[in-house]
Amino acid sequence: MHGIAWLMTAVDLPTHNSSLIPADSLRQLNARSDRAGWLQTLFHAALILAAGWVWGDERLSLLLRLPALLLCGWGLAFAFCAMHECGHRTAFASRAVNDAVAWWAGVLSFYNADFYRRYHQWHHRYTHQPGLDPELEDQPPTTRWGYLLELSGLPWWAAKLRGHARGLRGDFSANPYIPAEAAAAVRASLLKQAALYGVLLLLSLPGGNGFLLWHWLLPLALGQPLLRFVLLAEHGGCDTGTDGLSNTRTTQTLAPLRWLMWNMPFHAEHHLFASVPFHALPATHP
Repeated sequence: MHGIAWLMTAVDLPTHNSSLIPADSLRQLNARSDRAGWLQTLFHAALILAAGWVWGDERLSLLLRLPALLLCGWGLAFAFCAMHECGHRTAFASRAVNDAVAWWAGVLSFYNADFYRRYHQWHHRYTHQPGLDPELEDQPPTTRWGYLLELSGLPWWAAKLRGHARGLRGDFSANPYIPAEAAAAVRASLLKQAALYGVLLLLSLPGGNGFLLWHWLLPLALGQPLLRFVLLAEHGGCDTGTDGLSNTRTTQTLAPLRWLMWNMPFHAEHHLFASVPFHALPATHP
């Protein structure tokens, strides 16, 4: 990580309670904003569509198309951040809108929003606690080659395929955060998502245009390394106790990346004040 420290740098937070946010200020920061939510969503979608259009236009030079391919991939991969924020139901005032945007963002990023919401609730409840935090089910890399493998996204693809396959069968035995009463709804959501992928695959076959491969799978795969890199920084190497000031890391990074991540680099602040929507999160930073 030292070779790319310019991209993301760790930040120390205050460690005394007097520096935390007063209740009155927190109530103001908790206010939802449909305007902020829709602006962020539409700009994120516009980035994916515009970059995808440039990548797909074979009349253009590869000098334009290849950067657009990478930009489209980042947009698709970082739709995970849109799903994450809407999964907290803080991006919009309406719960239904949050859930709908989260689901479609999950489709784009190959997550399932209904599964992830319950998974992520446990992550917040048991942040970085071995044996409890589901994010620690997969051991973080401890060697340079392991780190590079993680950055490639290959372990993520394998885990996603296995997890989706089990969920489609209704097998959540390895997922204690999916209670029995929620299993049917999560499975139905996964089935709907798989059906959508199936329809897109069928539409890609006539004429051999390969739309699903060239305009979703390939860009998404190319976008994974940057997403893996920033996600590894959130808790990697942090304490495994219950103190939110030491088990989670905030990082300073480039403004475009903060925007693409829906301000998720303010990650310690997010864990300390999970009710604060993305657009107000910078105001919680000391």
